[in-house]
Amino acid sequence: MAATDTLVRPDDAPADPAAPLLRVRDLTVQFRTGRRDWVTAVDGVCFDVAAGESVALVGESGSGKTVSSLAVMGLTGDTGGRIAGGSVEFDGRDLTTLPARQWRNLRGTGMGMIFQQPIRSLNPAYTVGDQIAESVRRHLGLDRRAAMKRAVEMLELVQIPRAAERVREYPHAFSGGMCQRVMIAMVMACNPRLLIADEPTTALDVTVQETILQLLRDLQEQTGVALLFVTHDLGVVAELCRRVVVMYAGEVIEDGPADDVFFTPQHPYTSGLLASIPRPGLTTDRRLAAVPGRIPAAGEWPVGCHFHDRCAHARAGLCDTTHPALTEITVGRAARCLCATDMELQGVTAS
Repeated sequence: MAATDTLVRPDDAPADPAAPLLRVRDLTVQFRTGRRDWVTAVDGVCFDVAAGESVALVGESGSGKTVSSLAVMGLTGDTGGRIAGGSVEFDGRDLTTLPARQWRNLRGTGMGMIFQQPIRSLNPAYTVGDQIAESVRRHLGLDRRAAMKRAVEMLELVQIPRAAERVREYPHAFSGGMCQRVMIAMVMACNPRLLIADEPTTALDVTVQETILQLLRDLQEQTGVALLFVTHDLGVVAELCRRVVVMYAGEVIEDGPADDVFFTPQHPYTSGLLASIPRPGLTTDRRLAAVPGRIPAAGEWPVGCHFHDRCAHARAGLCDTTHPALTEITVGRAARCLCATDMELQGVTAS
């Protein structure tokens, strides 16, 4: 790697060992809708991921969670967007001003991302082994033989049978669940410190979902990689993550330890999401709960609290006029609600 490609802090000082691995502050992302107009899709987002920690970024489609994760990876420009404000610090370095070459060097050895529908992320013209080996050669500088050996090791790590044979096969020969394992192998091949998983189980059946979740748990235990898990499914979060960051209409509306968020939510939207989780024993005479209405599109957020027009607890003259800040409720817990301390919200019940 050339000297110009190396990430160097201005003062060349080591990172603070107590600081989070990933620190996102006041992140604002915009997309162009016309020749001149920019629309804000993510507004003032803040969250942390500590080294080795598992954090869930939760919300409905359109909440801004995927856009936030793409901004962390420096990929918003590839989708027509831009980071309009805030900072994304990884290991003490602000990434928002990095040149494209340094971003490419960071992806792989520093952080990696797996996406929904893995078959669309794999090149059908190359074997899965070649695709894993390409990343290893690019970031670790291994020769062709060593890189292919590493590809076999990674397929074995993600529990693909007959890895030495299947490394020569093309993506079409793998099922959806196996393709997702290949993607995880590709991302983990360069030993990243942060793994971002964007709805990695959405297109898979329930049985395969559980195997992928168990695989992610095992990889965390074996490698110590930090995990940012992007999902709309709070049921999945309960099995995998220690902390939950809930997003709505481009903002973080609640942040806290997973158990606290599940049992004592501090925002009506979080409570509504929890109530909508299907539970065993639900009978046909009891309808599944749902949050009324739908999430507003970017650029169409209401005045005041973004959630007030869907909220059963909204107060006229307050929630529809005043935009709430993300406020610490207790140590380690925050909510963006003007009435947070005046409500008793329903969480999940122990059974």
